[in-house]
Amino acid sequence: MHDFYSAGFCPFPTREEFWGYWSCAIMANRYECGVGQVYLDLIELVRGKDYFIITTNVDHQFQLAGFDKKRLYYTQGDYGLFQCSRPCCRETFDNEDAVRTMSAAVKGRAIPIELIPRCPHCGAEMTTNLRCDDAFVEDAGWRKASENYSEYLRRHSGCKVLFLELGVGGNTPVIIKYPFWQMTSKNPRATYACVNWGEAYTHPYIADRSIVIDADIAQVVKQLLGR
Repeated sequence: MHDFYSAGFCPFPTREEFWGYWSCAIMANRYECGVGQVYLDLIELVRGKDYFIITTNVDHQFQLAGFDKKRLYYTQGDYGLFQCSRPCCRETFDNEDAVRTMSAAVKGRAIPIELIPRCPHCGAEMTTNLRCDDAFVEDAGWRKASENYSEYLRRHSGCKVLFLELGVGGNTPVIIKYPFWQMTSKNPRATYACVNWGEAYTHPYIADRSIVIDADIAQVVKQLLGR
């Protein structure tokens, strides 16, 4: 296991070990890490501006930093939510209490079998609300965020817009990168900006309206704030 992302796909030999790993991973990434400084700087950067955030991050950092939830679309889920593994319902469940209990009970990489979380409706095992297959639950909050994003784009169609892409890699470019390119190409008043250390590039068709910065996001945001 070299990182949290790839470790999540490990074929754990037992469900007790699966939850032993995931409870500790969620604790580290969601409940113990605190708010990253770059998110606190980002909220300063957009304060007073008509912004909207679409993110594939699942660590809840934007919410913890105080961004307006009505201006946030978290497309891939949240470490802080469970869903039914079947799923029997289009509902998600806050998991902090269960995660804290499981992580505190880990012994030899596993949790006691009785702590495996169960759906309160059907009794099936719970799973993380992270998009990895077609069983991902898009709950009422997710659907509302999607609607808000679509409405924001509709209202700003043809307007002066900056599509600012921060750290999008090659894993899911169809969610943010490619749509940003397409919307920039269709709107002559739009500008596309990409800040990504080691993966900063744009499409040749919009090169004359692109700003590409191969650098650390945290340092770039600080410079924009004049620090």
